[in-house]
Amino acid sequence: MSATYPRGFDLDLAAAHLARRDRKLGRWITRIGPLDTSGWRKRFEPVDALARSIMYQQLSGKAAATIVGRLETAIGSSKITPAALARIDDATLRACGVSGNKTLALRDLARRAESGEVPGMRELQNLHHDEIIERLTAVRGIGRWTVEMMLMFRLGRPDILPVDDLGVRKGAQWLDKLDEMPKPKELALRGEAWGPYRTLAGLYLWRIADDLPPAKAAAVKPAAARTTGKSAATNTATNAARKKVRRSQD
Repeated sequence: MSATYPRGFDLDLAAAHLARRDRKLGRWITRIGPLDTSGWRKRFEPVDALARSIMYQQLSGKAAATIVGRLETAIGSSKITPAALARIDDATLRACGVSGNKTLALRDLARRAESGEVPGMRELQNLHHDEIIERLTAVRGIGRWTVEMMLMFRLGRPDILPVDDLGVRKGAQWLDKLDEMPKPKELALRGEAWGPYRTLAGLYLWRIADDLPPAKAAAVKPAAARTTGKSAATNTATNAARKKVRRSQD
């Protein structure tokens, strides 16, 4: 019988575990207080959420919301589904403001969803997070960070640490009073102590970074190492992107 993974986890139990394993993080948890995890209780459709993530990439929230609104009008639905996308051609997508690359990504998403490669909500509940990442990153335009945000903010999986995220790295730098942001591999090693509740640790690291006064935030420096590929693209304005992910749940 396959395992079933609930949406969300016991925040008090997780916070107590983190405080025992990491006193510095524990003090920040006490200082910041409880976090909003209401997204775990909201209904969503994976294809709709991924389609919106594709359209929000590399755009301001206002511009992306305008394009999404046009698309919803064109398909005659507030939910983006493979069937809805099939009702319009590429020219209509372009008229809505969807770029050529994003059009290809949306078509690939719809095709994979129709073939069963993109799991639906019921199937997601039966998949380990590593398998979810593997299957969804096969979709054109969907990177690991996008799936990690779904796992953290939508599905409430307890043990996700997005080590490529600049906000998480900035929070870790400030937590440990480092001269530079830790590299992703260094943060992954540091985060082993937080398992199996690395999601909550990551959420607090974001808050630590967000709560830094402007002067202190400006003093936080990235590591000198150069990153390439999807990680480099993801690192661009990840804080703003993360906030767009949160707003899309409302």
